[in-house]
Amino acid sequence: MIDTELKEATKFKRKDKKTLKEITSPVSNSLSEFRVFYKDALCTDVFLLDKIVQYLLRQKGKEIRPTLVFMSAKLFGDVTERSYVAATMIELLHTATLIHDDVVDDAEVRRGFLSINKVWKNKAGVLLGDFLLSKGLLTALDYEEFKLLKVLSDAVKKMSEGELRQFKAARLFNMDEEYYFKVISEKTASLIAACCECGAISTSDDPNMHQKMHDIGMNTGIAFQIRDDLFDYGVDDIGKPKRNDIQERKVTLPFIKALENASFLETIRMRHLMRKRKKKSKDIDKIVHFVHEKGGIKYARSIMHDYADKALDELSTLPSTPERKSFEELITFIIERKK
Repeated sequence: MIDTELKEATKFKRKDKKTLKEITSPVSNSLSEFRVFYKDALCTDVFLLDKIVQYLLRQKGKEIRPTLVFMSAKLFGDVTERSYVAATMIELLHTATLIHDDVVDDAEVRRGFLSINKVWKNKAGVLLGDFLLSKGLLTALDYEEFKLLKVLSDAVKKMSEGELRQFKAARLFNMDEEYYFKVISEKTASLIAACCECGAISTSDDPNMHQKMHDIGMNTGIAFQIRDDLFDYGVDDIGKPKRNDIQERKVTLPFIKALENASFLETIRMRHLMRKRKKKSKDIDKIVHFVHEKGGIKYARSIMHDYADKALDELSTLPSTPERKSFEELITFIIERKK
């Protein structure tokens, strides 16, 4: 019964599913230019720092955030130098937060490579993160992009606040649905919203369009994070889940909803299991089974689709163009991705 919930048909299922490479092909040239821009922004004459940066540049991710910048920009005109500045600032700031997260979490792997903190120790990881943050700020100042700087500074502030909220909730173990959405809106969706808003700013002077793209990004970002949270409770259709959130005692939407549907005794038992610092394989299996049995997966998927719907509905108010269609396909990819 578990996997049927994950494989149920939805309005987002397509017969002709496209790969991310196919979806992003309209901005592939922009992404190529961006990589050069980004690499130049990381130049340094400090030998050790340059060595770490070269290692970092090998860790290429999906580039979802710069893609969102360029796709948002193309909704209102051609990609400009401001678009590259925005994408570079965002990637610098985002990468800095990932490196700092790895230090805090004592992570060992990032994108298939040993994490910076494991290769060069925590101090180097913290300093590299600081270097990237400063480079992001300097990029804005070098190009006098004060509006972009304001949007991104606000996003980084919210990301930090979201992480601290999650940290506090984990210690007190008092995460509920309202608090969960507050956390993910800040720590994940705020940067996705900034990507879309900055893309629009780079090619449009209309503040209404800037706000519209911010809202589209916020709803997309919430759907994005719920999809991430569902991976931990997944089954065969998404590959072998690592159950990292469960191991790290992170309470996410599927578990929150399952607790709401459970009896008093079941709630006590499952909270006790989730609180355990070192869980055995059978403990994790019990939690996963409980979440599926109590409808946590089905509910979280439904909410994820609701937020994706909101983003798509808002996007549909823009002129019907190939650029809009590509953006719609990217939103669909985000909630259907397998990793």
